[in-house]
Amino acid sequence: QVQLVESGGGSVQAGGSLRLSCAKSGIIAGYYCMGWFRQAPGKEREGVATINNLGDEAYYADSVKGRFTISRDNAENMLYLEMKTLKPEDTAIYYCAAGGASGCISGSWAGRARPGSGYWGQGTQVTVSS
Repeated sequence: QVQLVESGGGSVQAGGSLRLSCAKSGIIAGYYCMGWFRQAPGKEREGVATINNLGDEAYYADSVKGRFTISRDNAENMLYLEMKTLKPEDTAIYYCAAGGASGCISGSWAGRARPGSGYWGQGTQVTVSS
């Protein structure tokens, strides 16, 4: 049974930094994308950053490009999201997800992945105050 557990969320002031972690347990067969998604109150869940199986190429939403960095450590079954220069509009629940064999770096998986398909964590709250 695959489980994803996020950690590292919290409250920071605008301009601050946070590092999110996602620990994966269980085995997913084959190649698969991993990524971070977020959902703000009253808004749809959106793909923030996704990374391919090897961890050497990534996709970023325009809203976070240049500020967020996704990384993946397959040996340790970990996924990370380094967030810098945080803005109030980054406030959301951040979810770790795994699944999809394609579209990891094109943005396709980020756009189509939804709970019920693949594997999802429970989320961690990030709050950025102005």
